[in-house]
Amino acid sequence: QVQLVESGGGLVQAGGSLRLACAASGRTFSSYAMGWFRRAPGKARQFVAAISWSGGSTYYADSVKGRFTISRDNAKNTVRLQMNSLKPEDTAVYYCAAGYGSSVVAEYDYWGQGTQVTVPS
Repeated sequence: QVQLVESGGGLVQAGGSLRLACAASGRTFSSYAMGWFRRAPGKARQFVAAISWSGGSTYYADSVKGRFTISRDNAKNTVRLQMNSLKPEDTAVYYCAAGYGSSVVAEYDYWGQGTQVTVPS
């Protein structure tokens, strides 16, 4: 069992940066790949980034590649998403998830409650 709590969302101007964090509880955190997803108003949940259990492999959606960086610290049970050069289309609720590490929502077993990121146009 893994419980996930996101933090770090907020309002930022276009071109700015935010760093999201996801704190995990449970002794099995390091055995899971982790992912970040987002849901914009009126849209389906969308894959953003994923990282392997060791942190050695990362994977990004094309829309965020080169702007977002996912990282994890297994000693602190934390996964982060550094978001740079933010755009209005990045506005969404961001969720972290623990699971297989793919881009598929159904392959994640545990989800956080989400944190809002708003980039005004």
